[in-house]
Amino acid sequence: MIFRATPQWFINVEHSGLRQRLLEGVDQVSWIPEWGKERIRSMVAQRPDWCISRQRAWGVPIPVFYGKQSGQVYATPESFSKIEALALSGPDGIDRWFDRPVEDLLPEGAVLEATGETEFVRETDILDVWFDSGVSNRAVCESRSDLTLPVDMYLEGSDQHRGWFQSSLIPAVALKGQPPYRSVLTTGYVVDGEGRKMSKKLGNYFALTDLVETYGADVTRLWVASENYRQDIRISGEILTRLQDAYRRIRNTFRFMLGALYDFTPSEAVAYAELEPIDRWALHKVQLLKRRILDAYGAYEFHTVYHATHNFCTVEMSATYLDILKDRLYTFASDSRERRSAQTVIAELLIDLLGLFAPVLSFTCDEAWQHLPESLRPDPSVHLGSFPPVKEEYVLSDEEAADWEAILAIRGVATKALEEARRAKIIGSSLEAALKVIPSDGRVEGVLKRFEKQLPELFIVPVCTVSPLDGSIEAGEEGARVEVSRAPGTKCARCWNVRASVGTHLEHPTLCKRCVEQLGVMAHE
Repeated sequence: MIFRATPQWFINVEHSGLRQRLLEGVDQVSWIPEWGKERIRSMVAQRPDWCISRQRAWGVPIPVFYGKQSGQVYATPESFSKIEALALSGPDGIDRWFDRPVEDLLPEGAVLEATGETEFVRETDILDVWFDSGVSNRAVCESRSDLTLPVDMYLEGSDQHRGWFQSSLIPAVALKGQPPYRSVLTTGYVVDGEGRKMSKKLGNYFALTDLVETYGADVTRLWVASENYRQDIRISGEILTRLQDAYRRIRNTFRFMLGALYDFTPSEAVAYAELEPIDRWALHKVQLLKRRILDAYGAYEFHTVYHATHNFCTVEMSATYLDILKDRLYTFASDSRERRSAQTVIAELLIDLLGLFAPVLSFTCDEAWQHLPESLRPDPSVHLGSFPPVKEEYVLSDEEAADWEAILAIRGVATKALEEARRAKIIGSSLEAALKVIPSDGRVEGVLKRFEKQLPELFIVPVCTVSPLDGSIEAGEEGARVEVSRAPGTKCARCWNVRASVGTHLEHPTLCKRCVEQLGVMAHE
């Protein structure tokens, strides 16, 4: 029920059970975060009525007339059409309502049927801005064939539970019987690094154009994505500098992977069953990453997308997988199965990462996409494709995944032991080291034995042996203890590993046996 209690217009939310229908409408909507539902629900439950007009000299007028003598309302389709035509016919638009004589605004022969009056006065109140914005969805969506109501989402700050979200809900439920939106997402506010409100007086504000000019568009986008927008979002020079470093780590990961694919095409891909074990582990990890990121996008948790991608590039990729691959990529024959195995997985990983992170680093990801070998690009632009799907066939069993977790935990122990040996000047680098791994129990021993041939590659050393289980030896916290000594032999001039086989080949006295074999492969290519 809309009624006029002079001098303003109101909607009574109790009339015809409107309040109950509004509360039912609230329950139909997905509120992000969930606390938004209770916030608006309590506001609707306690709202007595709603003023839809304001006594102001500016704004959108309420195009209604009153009989000069009786004060009764005159509003007809003809009167509305006349006002609309006047508003659209001149540069002053709806200001004509205020500037023109009443006679110019009325349709020809206007008569108030109830009283026979022909003299009128106009409404001088303006439409309340909340009512005006609250029905904007009808003006937009009902006038275009490519849009429908309800819309997918309304997005604004938390103050709009009292404002726009509610002012849109009331007329939509009253007129259409349903909310104008399927979901509502609420954001926090941007504050400085100390949590203070932005203020010109304090000088703690940042202009977007200055941010883009100083840090670049993608670093600015990374800052937005890295913050949990459901809370207040902090910004400072220190925060942006940290994100510059994070951006470089992600970008450098893309750059390394691109460099490894310069001579690779899909025709040289290695079948999954023939991939090296560490390559299958990498495919497994990226499937887990895709699950997490796709779920995060679906829940609008963009900070999770950032943190998951950054950690994957920094830990699983740069510090682990790509570090392990360098020897294979640089020292194995260019067309060897081992090197092609690495390239097969790098290509898939990079395409997946670019597709997953393109909404955040839109420029960097598309630039990297353009530098992929053309045969690897399924679309001209990364933004023309869909998110990469999870390939369940690449997900390892729980037992296999647990074995890898155990091995990589021991790799951490080995890395620490190698660093201590380097500081003690026992070795100069890991390529000069021989490791002895002492397991703490039978399960760890079994895992180490299964991986024994891969341990030198995984730990980036020329020699690694597994000691038999010995109950008298106390192992480290991660399931094994690692002892470091200098590897026997001479440094290979090609792969830089210290090996006993260096000098055993007459034609290549400075090379190890493995490098001689790889040269032999290349000679026959």
